[in-house]
Amino acid sequence: MSAVLKKSPLEVQRTIHEILEHHAGVQGALLPILHSIQDVLGYIPADSVSDIASALNLSRAEVHGVITYYHHFRMTMPGQHIVKICRAEACQSMGADALMAHAEKHLCCPAHHTTEDGVFSLEATYCLGLCASSPAISINDEVHARVSTSDFNALIAEARGQT
Repeated sequence: MSAVLKKSPLEVQRTIHEILEHHAGVQGALLPILHSIQDVLGYIPADSVSDIASALNLSRAEVHGVITYYHHFRMTMPGQHIVKICRAEACQSMGADALMAHAEKHLCCPAHHTTEDGVFSLEATYCLGLCASSPAISINDEVHARVSTSDFNALIAEARGQT
């Protein structure tokens, strides 16, 4: 997902209803709906849980439970740039834990949160497919291999310049 465009509350509601209509009558549509909403909006608005539950004849608790179970889903607007650091075994063995600690300190933001200025969201992910070139990160779905702390700082500075 690239940088998220902000939409008005009316546009958000319209988008959610279009997605719900698109999946109407489809068996097992909850995950595809959640993915579609997050792909379009960048997050799943908390106030949409009731509409999703109603459309699928589920309880709000069931929908909320699925959203909060999977780390992929978020219920708050992400930053303009999504930074993911691979935490899978290969990357861990090549310094991903230290890189995550550095990222949290550099961005003043813990994993699975957004910086105060709303520019970066920092996330842990589990495999970017660059196991032989660890540690790996992605910024707005653009992957980077063999990332050192100084590489990380340079990539963040570059992304900040694009904001």
